[in-house]
Amino acid sequence: MIATHQPCPEEMDAYERGLGDAMDGDAGHFARQDYVEEAWRIVDPILKNPGPVFGYERNTWGPVRACERVTPPEGWHDPVAAKP
Repeated sequence: MIATHQPCPEEMDAYERGLGDAMDGDAGHFARQDYVEEAWRIVDPILKNPGPVFGYERNTWGPVRACERVTPPEGWHDPVAAKP
């Protein structure tokens, strides 16, 4: 079952509401400038130097090297992947 909502002709969709809020000067649904700048301060260095990409075999849990770096202290529950 897919939940959808089709707006009535007199009901604004999200895009129209966002444009209307912007034209009315209502900043309640928009990020503040200091928030956006802080987010970019954190993300920009990663985007500029993303690091290596490690390939891995299809139907596996990912690169072994990644698992070595992010395994939690109690380990992972590693069920056997079903073969297609």
